[in-house]
Amino acid sequence: MHARFPDFRLGNVLATSFTGTLSERHGSAVERIPTPHRLIDWLAVNGLAVDSCTAAQLDLARELRESIHAAATAAAIQDALPVSAVQVINDCSVQGRAAAILTPEGERRWRLSSASCVEDALSVIAADAISIIAGERDGKLALCASPTCQAAFFDTSQSRTRKWCDMNTCGNRQKKARFNANQRKNPRSAE
Repeated sequence: MHARFPDFRLGNVLATSFTGTLSERHGSAVERIPTPHRLIDWLAVNGLAVDSCTAAQLDLARELRESIHAAATAAAIQDALPVSAVQVINDCSVQGRAAAILTPEGERRWRLSSASCVEDALSVIAADAISIIAGERDGKLALCASPTCQAAFFDTSQSRTRKWCDMNTCGNRQKKARFNANQRKNPRSAE
C-alpha cells in the first residue's frame, strides 16, 4: 500500500518553497518530506532531480530547511540573523558541486554531480536563500499573517504588501474564518 503524503506547497522562490515543506509550524505541524523518497520527489518537482537519498541526507535537508526558516524570519522582522543558521546555510552552500546551465530555450537548469547529488541540490537551495536574505533579489521577505503558519515568504508583489504565504491555503482559510465569524454576528445577512 502506498502512503499518502500531503501535497507540496510550491512557490516561485526555491528557498522559501523549501521551508514550506514544514507548514503550520505554530499549529498542528504538517511535514511534507517525512521520508528520504519524499525529499527526492520534492527535489525533482523543483528541477533538482537526484537518484537517491539517505536518512542522513534527509536530516541535513531538514537542518538546512530550519536554518533558512530561522534566518529568513529574522531578516523579515529585521532582527539579527542566528549565527548557527547562517553557518548551516553557508556550509550547505559550499558543499555542493552544482552548475547552472543554459538550455536552448533560454532557461536556467541545474546540473548536479553524480557523487553527492543531494548535497548538490541543497547547495542550490542554500545559494537561493543567501540571495534573498542578503537582499540581492527584487522583493522582500515577509511572514505569513496566519497565526498558525507564520511561514517566511518572498513577496514580489508590486506593493510588497502581501499578507499570506499562499492565498490558496492560509489566505483562503483566514477569509473563510472572517466570513463565518461575520455570519455568526449577523445571521440574517445570509438570507
